[in-house]
Amino acid sequence: MPASPSPLPPHTAIILVAAGVGARFGGDKLWVDLDGRPLVSWSLRHLLDTQPDHLVLVHQGNAAAFEQLDPRDFTCVQGGATRRESVLAGLAALPEETAYVLIHDAARPGVSAGVALAVAQALQTAPAALPVLPIADTIKQDLAGTITTLDRSTLHAAQTPQGFAMRVLKRALKTAGPQETDEIQAIEALGLTPALVPGTAQNMKVTRQEDLSMVRALLTPQQAMITVTGQGFDVHKFCPPGENLDRPLILGGLRVAGGPPLAGHSDADVLLHALCDGIYGALGDGDIGSHFPPSDMQWKDRDSTHFLEHALALIAANGGELVHMDLTLICETPKLRPIHDAMKQRLTALTGLPAHRIGLKATTTEGLGFPGRKEGIAAQATVTLRLPL
Repeated sequence: MPASPSPLPPHTAIILVAAGVGARFGGDKLWVDLDGRPLVSWSLRHLLDTQPDHLVLVHQGNAAAFEQLDPRDFTCVQGGATRRESVLAGLAALPEETAYVLIHDAARPGVSAGVALAVAQALQTAPAALPVLPIADTIKQDLAGTITTLDRSTLHAAQTPQGFAMRVLKRALKTAGPQETDEIQAIEALGLTPALVPGTAQNMKVTRQEDLSMVRALLTPQQAMITVTGQGFDVHKFCPPGENLDRPLILGGLRVAGGPPLAGHSDADVLLHALCDGIYGALGDGDIGSHFPPSDMQWKDRDSTHFLEHALALIAANGGELVHMDLTLICETPKLRPIHDAMKQRLTALTGLPAHRIGLKATTTEGLGFPGRKEGIAAQATVTLRLPL
């Protein structure tokens, strides 16, 4: 198996569900040609690139054809009449020592190694996880002729792979009823809350014929792309001694113990604010203050991961991709070294970027200026995007 820049954590397996009949597509969509290869081979290749301990492909017949899709090791098993039966068949083919499993729909050929890694890493602190996209359109609900506009800021479009702690998934599937149409719903039925990680526009599902042309446009090199960069910079001062003692210090989406909290209208995550401004700058779309003005009380104490989700959604809406970011904290305190790995893991989960595409550094000002006097923290970010020409 070739080396991968972002292998999954140990004892993590993948089930690739390729047992659908393609009724709404009007045929076997998994074998439709996509840039010279069967559609199913795209997701198989991308998931094998993550170096799972095991990958099981659940099919609905013609095992020999599936086995020829990739020269690397994976297992093919026969699926069942329902999704639940197919997933159970895949689980039965995994060794007992498997601790985590990712389940992906083969009809999503645009899955990336970065998204799979982010889901797997989220499982270190959550019973389940899945990639999602923010809803860009206004959503109307029609209940017996009564039309209601839903708050789209609370809505997400679910994608796969869905990830699970193995013991939790097995318990959920044992008690799942017919109303639970996927594994995440079975987890929710147990009263558990899955973690959400950013998905990508490329990871769309092919359900109908018209979806195929959209996937081709997203995944095949039909459009020239350019590489652009953006810079972000932000500063927040520390809260005065003795004030806001219940306010945590948040950096890069991570709660940092022992440090004085930062003052700000939102949660004052200076690193994510700089990152957002870098993205907005690369897109030529204002700054964080223009999108989330501090005069608006709805952003009071708001978790800055909300702002990052918005910035990432704008990248997807522009047909682009976040490919690299380089972040620097400028401060005397806290020290980055003890929290470096945890913060980088959190940034990987938030952005879907593999760790080798995230630069994370810290420096001091040698006692000069407000950082040197330990009055606050500054952060800067350089962001690289690929956008349609």
